[in-house]
Amino acid sequence: MRNLLISLFVALCLAAAAFVIAGGSVRARETQKAEGRLSLYRSTVVAEIERFSHLPYVLARDPHVISTAVGGDRDALNQRLNEFATRAGVDAIYLMSPEGETIAASNANTISSFVGQNYSFRPYFQDALTGAQGRFYGIGSTTGLPGYFIASPVYGTANEIAGVIALKLDLTRLERDWSEAGEKVLLANQDTVVVLASNTDWRYRSLVPLSDAQRVRIAQAKQFGSKPLTSLDWDRSAQNRIRIDGQNLIHLETAELPHDWVLHYLADEDPIQAVSWLAAVSTLILAAGFVIAFQFRRTQSIGAALRQSEAEEADLRRANERLAVEIEEREAAQRRLQRAQGELQRASRLAALGELSASVTHELGQPIAAFRNHIAAAELSTQASDKVLPKLSGLVDRMEGITRQLRFFSRAGTPDLKRVNLDEAMSEAIALLAPNLTATGATLSRVSPEKPVFVHGSQLRLEQVMTNLLRNAVDAVEDSPKRHLTITVGQTGATAWFELRDTGHGLGQASLEDLQEPFVTIRESGRGMGLGLAISASIVKEHGGTMQAHNSAEGGAVFRVELQADDASDENATENASDNANENAGDNQENTT
Repeated sequence: MRNLLISLFVALCLAAAAFVIAGGSVRARETQKAEGRLSLYRSTVVAEIERFSHLPYVLARDPHVISTAVGGDRDALNQRLNEFATRAGVDAIYLMSPEGETIAASNANTISSFVGQNYSFRPYFQDALTGAQGRFYGIGSTTGLPGYFIASPVYGTANEIAGVIALKLDLTRLERDWSEAGEKVLLANQDTVVVLASNTDWRYRSLVPLSDAQRVRIAQAKQFGSKPLTSLDWDRSAQNRIRIDGQNLIHLETAELPHDWVLHYLADEDPIQAVSWLAAVSTLILAAGFVIAFQFRRTQSIGAALRQSEAEEADLRRANERLAVEIEEREAAQRRLQRAQGELQRASRLAALGELSASVTHELGQPIAAFRNHIAAAELSTQASDKVLPKLSGLVDRMEGITRQLRFFSRAGTPDLKRVNLDEAMSEAIALLAPNLTATGATLSRVSPEKPVFVHGSQLRLEQVMTNLLRNAVDAVEDSPKRHLTITVGQTGATAWFELRDTGHGLGQASLEDLQEPFVTIRESGRGMGLGLAISASIVKEHGGTMQAHNSAEGGAVFRVELQADDASDENATENASDNANENAGDNQENTT
């Protein structure tokens, strides 16, 4: 009896240990999967609020908008704004006077028209009057529908602010996507008020009690209408765990969003509990099997000494029957454990899919942004169409090329390799980012080689490396007093190379190895996902080259890519390249953007 009690105690201890260890392992995997989903949803939120960020700026410079702002025809602008809103897929576009009264709108001929309404109390209008771009999320005072507002000042002929042009975006599509996917996601603003949520009961609830000053400011801006903004019933007592509506959930959050917004991702703990109990029960079954086996051996020994006892033989048969039942139960538990392990493997593949989706978002973001800028320019000026349409065609080819590259993840393939002129490829990358250089106010110096420099590789993928490095340099100098970039292309012996210098904030304490890790970035919150250098390094490695980076003594960062030069004789390529070299006119020619 004493031995049985000791065995029972040991079995319970082993089961408890198995429960804790299995639960910790599954929790780590579920948390990793949740981190991937959180990163994906953060990317979609940023992409949704930034995709039309340039449209108010472009519309503010439209001659029709300026003419109406200073007293021109309003009906024609109403029709024009309606066409813009329909094509862009935004809720509304409207023009306000410096006093805040709406004088033209895309919904002018509808029941919920903004024309005649005064929005001077809105923060986005007040920010635009100061010359800045205004942004704001709130419930519409006219329609009663929530939206994200972006506004820019409209300058008159004397460079005075003659009005404010604004647009309204509907972000509730994000809520529908979260809900249809069965996810638990909520987005809170800087006041901790939930503005978007997969569960509509969480919307317009505060995560912490609001102060009187916050409520006064929200009421003055009429941000949430008559919503009471009561506190959400949740408990964050444990790290990465919360209890909401009586349910324990895994909790992860990220503040890498504009406007100090915070995105919260919640996941069920049911898989953790299921696997933990399965491990505990399996351990108990194994321990019971061991005890039964031990008792069975003792019974055999006693039976050998007392073979003539029919009672003991009956006991032995019953012990055998119990052992058979226990073995069958153990095998069933083992099958359930294998099924659970299969589910965990599928969960890991879903996490990898989240990282791949984030990479797609990053790589297509640049050409799509440029595509939209050119479309806006083409719609505003018919004279520029002949110049813009070739650029649009090039951008479409580039996006198709990136899509073809993504097939690499599903089946083996060989990129289109050919003889590539590095200087011409750099020209394509500079042309792609010309709007970014103009918007940042950066100058660009370019040093071209005396004769063409060729490498053997994929021109599209090499342009992708140049575009990523050039985009990083433009972002780095944006907040610098001196905004200058220097690009050099050359060849040393059998090594072809290109180098990019900027006058930005430099690499800081980070090394190139750190920055090449996926999702690692030194940009400020909300300005990047940390995938550009990881992708660029992979492309350079595929071409048998190397990438180097260091801080410059004069300030800023220096990135250098070295590749194997292709000196194969090609008379046609050499003649064409020589013509281009004559046009570049020497080593130290500078092209200032």
